[in-house]
Amino acid sequence: MRTRRRPKEEAELDITSFMNLMIILVPVLLMSMVFSHITVLDLKLPDIASDPSTPPKDNEENDSLELVIELNEMVINYPAGAPLKRLPKIEDPETGERVYDFKTLSIALQEVKRLLKSKGKDKKDILIMSQPNTDYQTIVQAMDTVRSFKAVVAATVVNAELFPAVSLGDAPVSEASDRPGGKR
Repeated sequence: MRTRRRPKEEAELDITSFMNLMIILVPVLLMSMVFSHITVLDLKLPDIASDPSTPPKDNEENDSLELVIELNEMVINYPAGAPLKRLPKIEDPETGERVYDFKTLSIALQEVKRLLKSKGKDKKDILIMSQPNTDYQTIVQAMDTVRSFKAVVAATVVNAELFPAVSLGDAPVSEASDRPGGKR
């Protein structure tokens, strides 16, 4: 015997509850998402023609500001090659290691900026010179320190500009940096 089958009716899809869930879930997930933040620093590499080891010509004024990162200290030179301030490493109270003193560096650069402004010079560039074996993190921290400092303006903390035009270069290799102890 043949049985006759009834044609099946298509069931209607009810997605209302699913759509309600998506309407709530998507904004919540977007608000809790951490967006990656990428910062780009514009750097200038010194030209071969403007090599700091060569003395300036008679009609050229030596007006370069340098930060030299050595094994045991940082040196601020102004004009180029003339040490203005030496910042020896300090002992970190948490780890007991000897680290570079970036707080004092920031204060010293603020003083240099004030001194230059009092002479009528609006200097925005600085050359950071480091030894070949200098830590990457040290160079990045030095670049952050020389670019700006935290200042309070109208009861809010802002980044005040120091020397935003950062150039990188190689420091002259000294005998002290070649030896393990680094003593002079």
